[in-house]
Amino acid sequence: MKAIITVIGKDKVGIMHAVSGVLKDLSVNIEDVTQTIMQEYFTMLMLVRIDEEKTGFRQLQDALDDLAKEMNLSIRIQKEEIFDVMHKI
Repeated sequence: MKAIITVIGKDKVGIMHAVSGVLKDLSVNIEDVTQTIMQEYFTMLMLVRIDEEKTGFRQLQDALDDLAKEMNLSIRIQKEEIFDVMHKI
């Protein structure tokens, strides 16, 4: 399954490292990523592939929620299929 992850927060050292570390630990592959600094805010958008035999969507969501609280970030994850359905409407 593919998913879109967005990360927004005050820029600080280690955001990319922390997010990619969570993904690595759960065997989630990063297929595409873009990031930028907008004034003092870090923004990142990732397309990831979740190996559902190794990691459930909810497990990944919970791990990212924990990281968001720990680092004072906004991290959202949405299944790719949501975007596919939106384009059919």
